[in-house]
Amino acid sequence: MGKFSLSAITSLLRRGIDRILDSGHLYFACCLPRQLGFMVHGFLRLFYSGIRFHEDQIKVLRKLPDNAVIVYVHQYKSYFEWLFYHTRFQQERLRAPVIGCDYQILVWQPLMRAIRIIMFHLSYIFHHFSFANPYKSGYIQEELSNGKAALIALVEDKGFYRRFVKSKTDPIRHLIEIQQNLEHPIIIVPLVMFFSKFPKRSTSGVLDMLFGTEINPGRIRRLITLFKNPGKVFVEVSDPLDLQDFLNHSDIQEKSFDHISPLLRAKLLFQINRHRVSTIGPVPKTPEELKESILTHDRLRHFMERHAEIKNIPIHKIHKQASEHLDEIAAKYNPSIIGIGARLVNWIIGIMFDGVTLDTDGLNRMKAVSKKGPMVLIPCHKSHIDYLILSYLMHINNMPCPLIAAGKNLSFWPMGPLFRSCGAFFIRRSFKGAVLYSKVFSEYILKLLEDGFNIEFFIEGSRSRTGKLILPKLGLLSILLDAYKQGACPDLIFVPIYVGYDRVLEENAYLHELEGGHKRPENFMQVIRARKLLKKRYGRIYINFHEPISLNALETQGGFSLSELTSKKTNELCRNLGFRVLHAIDSVSVVTPHALTACALLNIAQKHFSLEDLNTDIEVYMGYLSMSGAKLADTLMMDAPGAIQQVLDAYVNRNFVERFSSDAADTYARTEYKVVVNKRPILEYYKNNCIVFFVPAVFTALSILDKEVFQFSMSDILPGYAFLMNFFKNEFAYDVDKSPDYYVRKTLKAFIDEAILIPHPTLPETYNVTAVGFRKLRLFARFIKAYFESYWIVLNFFMRYPKNTIDASGRAQKILSRGNRMYKRREIERKEALSKINYKNAEDFFITHGVAGSEDKEKIEFYAGAIQKYLRVLSV
Repeated sequence: MGKFSLSAITSLLRRGIDRILDSGHLYFACCLPRQLGFMVHGFLRLFYSGIRFHEDQIKVLRKLPDNAVIVYVHQYKSYFEWLFYHTRFQQERLRAPVIGCDYQILVWQPLMRAIRIIMFHLSYIFHHFSFANPYKSGYIQEELSNGKAALIALVEDKGFYRRFVKSKTDPIRHLIEIQQNLEHPIIIVPLVMFFSKFPKRSTSGVLDMLFGTEINPGRIRRLITLFKNPGKVFVEVSDPLDLQDFLNHSDIQEKSFDHISPLLRAKLLFQINRHRVSTIGPVPKTPEELKESILTHDRLRHFMERHAEIKNIPIHKIHKQASEHLDEIAAKYNPSIIGIGARLVNWIIGIMFDGVTLDTDGLNRMKAVSKKGPMVLIPCHKSHIDYLILSYLMHINNMPCPLIAAGKNLSFWPMGPLFRSCGAFFIRRSFKGAVLYSKVFSEYILKLLEDGFNIEFFIEGSRSRTGKLILPKLGLLSILLDAYKQGACPDLIFVPIYVGYDRVLEENAYLHELEGGHKRPENFMQVIRARKLLKKRYGRIYINFHEPISLNALETQGGFSLSELTSKKTNELCRNLGFRVLHAIDSVSVVTPHALTACALLNIAQKHFSLEDLNTDIEVYMGYLSMSGAKLADTLMMDAPGAIQQVLDAYVNRNFVERFSSDAADTYARTEYKVVVNKRPILEYYKNNCIVFFVPAVFTALSILDKEVFQFSMSDILPGYAFLMNFFKNEFAYDVDKSPDYYVRKTLKAFIDEAILIPHPTLPETYNVTAVGFRKLRLFARFIKAYFESYWIVLNFFMRYPKNTIDASGRAQKILSRGNRMYKRREIERKEALSKINYKNAEDFFITHGVAGSEDKEKIEFYAGAIQKYLRVLSV
């Protein structure tokens, strides 16, 4: 009976195997069907539910061509990852990887399919005396041709041994062979799974040795991370690669498949590693490692030897000084502190601000370009919140926090050590006389770029006290260009960033400094006193990103190589790039309701005005802003009158504006307002937040009004525009690629659209001012009146004092005193003209244009005449 049963079973199995073979179907464990059964699929969905897969990443996969063959690749062979991609991609209705090249999975197969796989392989062994191969049998090619997606691991244990010693099929090579026989392209999509937001440490700990690193964790570490901190695990999609395009490249076509497959594998691995670095950052060195690599490098060693000889100082003392300088400069990046800092900044934003308006498209562009090399982030600098908010946003959006150049004034205890731990490195305000310090700092920057760190610095040098951008300080930019010149990185990518606020925390401190007060040095007591700021609300934060500026692209467009430029040409490039960055920041600035309302309040003709008067002027400004393509805050786009009313009420509550009511009903229709004179300088700050968009209109309007005629030609106003552009070149950053002619033509077109001007019917480039046009032109021209008055104060100083009789500090004090006297005597009208920053810019302009003292009468008379002429026009 036992024998009969055994033979019957054997016969049954043989018949079953024969039926499988006769059917022509191939069954391999490297294929995991889409339908795994309700229970299995439900379990896997729940198991992987904590892993984050952002919608932006999913969109990349949705954009893949429908007719393409999709092959996903990841770095390390992992059944954990394959099952995740298989499960989550189906959940998101994406093409899931059902084929796992060089994977064998039987446990998760549906029962009947698992039996067929076993029977198929037994039959194959019985008939061929060898194991079935999914590559040689054509199974992989057929499945891919039928539209199924596959997954390939680029690195696995003994992978080299299998491919080159045992001569096993290389799935990458097999993929190349398949592409040769396919009309449709094969799209290779690199996938990267992260188990931490932070880079691995430079030295492995005991946990890393026992359970694997966070980049390539073992089974136990994966499970612990997934269950303990599921939010830490996330997946990103790197840039897809078209295999057809890759093979058609001229450098590839002449090579054999045996040479192409290692090249393709290396390219994909490099891309994944670069994507990983762009997301979590490069491996940070310990302070000791960093110091060793910088101070022992041949460049610095040779410099220190020469420096010791020139200064006649023992070399060991020079070594000691260099080590101390590096301790003073270097950041001490600490992921734990950054995690705590992120939670603190999130709390601050929630308690002090009404939210963040973030340019997500710009952030994604920045993230994409970061895969090509280190970035240099260059935000404008309005507040101490700037560097906190940027690092926080990068951290929560899966990007490494940049290393930030901070002034040495912020290195005070205990904030200095905390800032260092969050990625701040400290820089002196001046390198004058500090030759060794300068060299050590330059070597530190070069090392950061070599290691792939992103750097953030403020090109203005300090926080803007006026609300508009400060002209660029080029020292650190020059050091960065020199590091690139020395080959620190293959490309250097600059990202101009706008960071703006409805209100800044430091407005009272800025007003104190503008009126001549000394800047209070940062210290711990200021941090303690700052707690009172937590009781106030400061509106929204606005962040926009300009298109990244690649140094490689600039070289290509300009037809030059930075490494071959002379020192003079390099300096010209540095200056050009500095102004290009400032203009880029200006171009993505946001016009907020607070800024636009401040413009109207300061420029309105009447001392007492109604809400209707204010809205009439604001409509003119908004019409021009729309024509010029300025970015308006969402609240202005959706409900401008409501937003203006809300800001006006806020200004009234803060005593910037007085409200007068004609009766007890106090309705807005019967209410009049008046700007509080002593608060005009604060309103000037907010006006300056958006003045850059109006500068072309201001210069054009003033040039037209100066002619005092109803009809004019373009050639009539071009000289005036060019003069104003040059006169205020210390106040505004112009586009280095645009001429006055361009700005005037663009502005005239906007004025025509706004019914300010009418083109002459027969005379070319001739225009007539409309009946309402003069009022609107004056509305634009008034933007600049305070600046003219500031420059008039400074010129009055030069009229009275011969050159070289007063030093720079004494000159600044006397100009402040003269301005106050002229304001009291009503020789100037606007309180906001009493600005120390305006005075300094005017002083620099006059000195560089031949006015250094009372003996420069001819130049003084020329500029005095010009200023008085324009002030008369503005007084009408």
